[in-house]
Amino acid sequence: MPVSFVASKEYALEMDQADPLFSFRSRFLIPKLEGRDVHYFCGNSLGLQPQSVRYLMQQELEDWAHYGVEGHFDARRPWFSYHQLFSERLSQLVGASKEEVVAMNSLTVNLHLLMASFYRPTAQRYKIIMEAGAFPSDQYAMESQARFHGLDPADAIIEVSPRPGAHLLEEEDILVAIEAAGDTLALVLIGGVNYYTGQYFNLKDITAAAHRAGAYAGFDLAHAIGNVPLKLREWDVDFACWCSYKYLNSGPGGVGGAYVHIKHASNPNLVRLAGWWGNDEQTRFKMEKGFVPKPTAESWQLSNAPVFNMVAHHAALDIFEKAGMDALQEKSRHLTGYLEFLLRQIKHLNFTILTPAEPERRGAQLSLLFHENGRQVFDALSKAGIVADWREPDVIRVAPVPLYNTYEDAYALYEAMLQIS
Repeated sequence: MPVSFVASKEYALEMDQADPLFSFRSRFLIPKLEGRDVHYFCGNSLGLQPQSVRYLMQQELEDWAHYGVEGHFDARRPWFSYHQLFSERLSQLVGASKEEVVAMNSLTVNLHLLMASFYRPTAQRYKIIMEAGAFPSDQYAMESQARFHGLDPADAIIEVSPRPGAHLLEEEDILVAIEAAGDTLALVLIGGVNYYTGQYFNLKDITAAAHRAGAYAGFDLAHAIGNVPLKLREWDVDFACWCSYKYLNSGPGGVGGAYVHIKHASNPNLVRLAGWWGNDEQTRFKMEKGFVPKPTAESWQLSNAPVFNMVAHHAALDIFEKAGMDALQEKSRHLTGYLEFLLRQIKHLNFTILTPAEPERRGAQLSLLFHENGRQVFDALSKAGIVADWREPDVIRVAPVPLYNTYEDAYALYEAMLQIS
């Protein structure tokens, strides 16, 4: 940890005054407890509401009232192509071209749609590698996909676990498992950042190992997008999907998104579950049989854009575009480092920080494993106006999100924990 960190409120306030992103906090609505702003560390579960959502939603309501069906083409942001408002901005967040990304559906729906294309098991090549302890939706999706193809999940799915006594996965063990599976391996599908520990995996090396084995590589980026640096095209990742209600601040149940490498997206022979809005725009309204996929990630899109669901996404991505991911990641590393420094000063509470200490192996999250009284600590923090996340059986997750969290927030969490006996 940098020796310049100081455990004092004065230092925290000085850092906030020097923070070039501090003003972005005012773009969000901060929840209150007894009339005062809470210290919100739950952005890895549900991000805060951008101030501009209400205004933008009102515009869409006005256009619907004024234009009716003609709003598909005449609204201020035409509904026919509304999803395309996000392509350029999402491509910058994941390191891709705008043809390789699409805002659509929800995360697990997209996961199933993508697995329909990229998990095509054969008698020999049918195995899936995933991390043990993945988010339940990922586990359910892979189990059901295996069963859909007539396979036993216990045989088809290889879970890579932490070593005995450890909480984090050794990435070497993932690569070894891929090599060992060899020509039985069809797919590697891993959460880019583990929701429980906050560990950020080396997606580049995992992708390369999967390809050496002749398998596809895909990632669930729910806890990665808007949080950690991503270069999906450069890393040759085959596909990925994500939600937008965590670090992307796009509202509960907000629209998800998907990435498909252009070599796959432009391949009309790759199997897709087809829908009207994935058909080529030039022939879409001919109402004819015969699906003609757009040569982009949009060909996985089944239906037209749910405009009202996407309004918050539009507001949030505007903020990301103005702040810039480079600046956000620089602050994230420093703010998360400061919070870690403060937490390590606390000696009277019995907990371990699960999240990797190396900045390049984590994003804006620290997971605190309590060896005793974890739930009581969480309840006490909640009463003190600290909004964090409890995960059974014994972990408190805190997310110092750089867009709206401050160094004073970090110090307030530290101070509240010092008061807990």
